[in-house]
Amino acid sequence: MTVQRFTPEGMLQPTPYHHVAVGTGTRHVHVSGQIARRADASPVAPGDLAGQVAQALRNTATGLAGTGAAFDDVLRLTFYVTAWEPGKIDAFMAGVEQVAEEIGLPTPMPPASLIGVDHLFQPDVLVEVEATAILD
Repeated sequence: MTVQRFTPEGMLQPTPYHHVAVGTGTRHVHVSGQIARRADASPVAPGDLAGQVAQALRNTATGLAGTGAAFDDVLRLTFYVTAWEPGKIDAFMAGVEQVAEEIGLPTPMPPASLIGVDHLFQPDVLVEVEATAILD
């Protein structure tokens, strides 16, 4: 196995993600920021954070698959969410849960950061996801 994920004793628990990942492979995979757009650039779920999280994760899965990787190979996820405030966590997690089984996203997730930003590159984009994976 190229990726081992865990949460050492003494770190905050429970969380929807592991705190630590160790990768031992030699091929690094970096999936750039994925948003809620189809391949033809048409938007998915305008104004719906849960729907946008789900589609951005689907797109991330597609990027990983293009390299022969899957979420089991992911060391780290980074989520950027516009106008973040704690009340949005339920919608955010609903989007994750909506697609986790479909895309093979493990529970708990790989180590992840959720970063609130003022805006992303287009006004309708509510979330962007980056992934780093490692393969042998």
